[in-house]
Amino acid sequence: MDNNLRELTEKSEASSLATYAQLSAMTKGRRKHEEPCDIRTDFQRDRDRIIHSKSFRALIGKTQVFIVKDDFFRTRLTHTLEVSQIARTIARSLRLNEDLIEAIALGHDLGHTCFGHSGEDVLAKINGGFQHNEQSLRVVDVLESEGRGLNLTHEVRDGILNHTGEGIPVTMEGKLVKIVDRITYLCHDIEDSISAKIISEPEIPSHIVDVLGDSHSKKVNTFVVDIVEETSKHLVKGNEHRIYQSELLNKTMQDLRNFMFKNVYNGNICLKEKEKSTFIVTAIYEYLIDRPEELPKEYLNFLKSSSIERVVTDYIASLTDLRAIKLFQQIFIPSPK
Repeated sequence: MDNNLRELTEKSEASSLATYAQLSAMTKGRRKHEEPCDIRTDFQRDRDRIIHSKSFRALIGKTQVFIVKDDFFRTRLTHTLEVSQIARTIARSLRLNEDLIEAIALGHDLGHTCFGHSGEDVLAKINGGFQHNEQSLRVVDVLESEGRGLNLTHEVRDGILNHTGEGIPVTMEGKLVKIVDRITYLCHDIEDSISAKIISEPEIPSHIVDVLGDSHSKKVNTFVVDIVEETSKHLVKGNEHRIYQSELLNKTMQDLRNFMFKNVYNGNICLKEKEKSTFIVTAIYEYLIDRPEELPKEYLNFLKSSSIERVVTDYIASLTDLRAIKLFQQIFIPSPK
């Protein structure tokens, strides 16, 4: 092309983004070298690869908190889209790289298991260690594209790996996705929990409602405005390049998180569902460990380079809720003839 659109976009980034933003042209590159695209920046290519991946499509059938029985409950896919939208809104105000934000946000939960954190917990117990952020990185590095992986850039891979846990992302964009992920699930899990009649609005501590507001949109907006204002204020002063919250909002978020764990995530209803999902995942795992020949062909190929335990874990982590339930029925429940 006579006019290289990618180079024009990269020049636009250099002139319009903040000095603390990650420029596409300054990426540390991919694990395997590729010639750049004439149209898209490297981060735009990463975003597109994630959107077109099998793992991304599977998110529509994976639990966020509640096994999907209601069309309006969040799934991993809708959670992922909300993280992307909220993070991009903040990124535009802070003049961060929205393409990098979007790629990290869309890819951060690709390794999440069926049945949400229940599936993650049982695989961690069986294997002595399983974390969905590490699995998300394994998905984009190894499992996608029939074992070739997506060959994403260093900055996107880093943001995916460090979106949760103790690790700190290297970019401001990754740091933003990390905090927005928590804000997003806390806000929408309240809404879903009320819809599921697990909690009622009057049960939410009044000091949390007083700070955040009495609706989903007010809660999200309060967090967004606070991050934009606090981060802008600190960066103007030349403080450390990270995402800031006011002390009040940070404390309120911790209080909300504690409330949700006590009353929802570790509440009686979720624990009963967790018992069922734990039984299903454990049974499928033990069955396939003894019968690896029953794995799908694409996963049999991974046995050439990985242990049976690793491959069975990869397969179970890829399953949607419905597929896991159907597989359990197929294996263990006799069909009438």
